[in-house]
Amino acid sequence: MPSRSEAAVALFLLATPAAAQDVDCAEAVTQVEMTYCAEQAWLRADEALTLAWGLAIEEGRAIQSALPADAPVDVEEDLRAAQRVWIEFRDRACTAESHRAWGGSMMPMLVYACRERLTERRRQDLRRFAEEM
Repeated sequence: MPSRSEAAVALFLLATPAAAQDVDCAEAVTQVEMTYCAEQAWLRADEALTLAWGLAIEEGRAIQSALPADAPVDVEEDLRAAQRVWIEFRDRACTAESHRAWGGSMMPMLVYACRERLTERRRQDLRRFAEEM
């Protein structure tokens, strides 16, 4: 069951403007516009993460196929487990960061900005895994 603070963040996140609204993020002035733009930046970062995830899974499968058939490891499952834990970490870390503006209108913007930042870092890590292995 989500905590009261997690529920409050969720309610704030639902209050962002619709994607159909025309907002020039280079000129965002109001809190609603800035929150919308932060959300859009996170969504773009999440799309890039999805692409990197696909590359990492492909590389994990290649690593697995190079291992002896009786190797007691499952590279893909390890990647999936790590990603599940990372998502929980990202969400909790960003909720914690948003408490700087507890109850204020910029709280959801802080969540989105944090999610964008951490998602970009994770994308870089997954790309590194896919390329260096």
